[in-house]
Amino acid sequence: MDRFNGQDVPETLADALDPATLAFVVYDMQQGVLSQIGDADRVLTNVRRLLAVARERRVRTVFMRHYFMPTELAGVFQLRQAKIWQHKDRAADTHPLIAHGSPGFELVAGLESGPGEAVFDKITMSAFEGTPLDIVLRDCGVRAYLIAGVAIEVGIEPTVRHSADLGYIPIVVRDACGAGDIAASQRSIESLRFAGDAIIADTDEVCALLSGRS
Repeated sequence: MDRFNGQDVPETLADALDPATLAFVVYDMQQGVLSQIGDADRVLTNVRRLLAVARERRVRTVFMRHYFMPTELAGVFQLRQAKIWQHKDRAADTHPLIAHGSPGFELVAGLESGPGEAVFDKITMSAFEGTPLDIVLRDCGVRAYLIAGVAIEVGIEPTVRHSADLGYIPIVVRDACGAGDIAASQRSIESLRFAGDAIIADTDEVCALLSGRS
């Protein structure tokens, strides 16, 4: 750990994994999202491992859920996105892919939030836009956070970049992140690695370091 101007500046993954200043953001591990990726079992297994050690070490944990607005409340951005994602020529031919309260909106089995944990719902890609996440983490003195879930190339990368501008240290647990497009996900990881704002880690090393802390 580096220290300057009365502040601790983490240099390594071990430095950043201090449970007192750490959070775990479980990103969009929903039935309707996880079902769209090919390696869902691997991702779910690793997210569950991270969740178990986070709970053991009393790391603050937040679950994110994504949904799409009803057609009557979908604005220009949501309609344009719906046309692209659903391959439609007209906005009138689109529909909400995951409606709030639908079966696909719910978190997958085994990832239900527990006592002292929160679930935040969003319609944006960044988990920090339009949700209480920033004020909650900042008010608790969180400095770094683990992020895992789906999908790295669609929502996790924008979340990581946004949070770096907010002053957080994002820790992307790459083998606990799923993707709809493998090539795009690899580009996301390499781009984040090049920028240097995020720490790229894997489930084994995160679990070992957290479990080993006194």
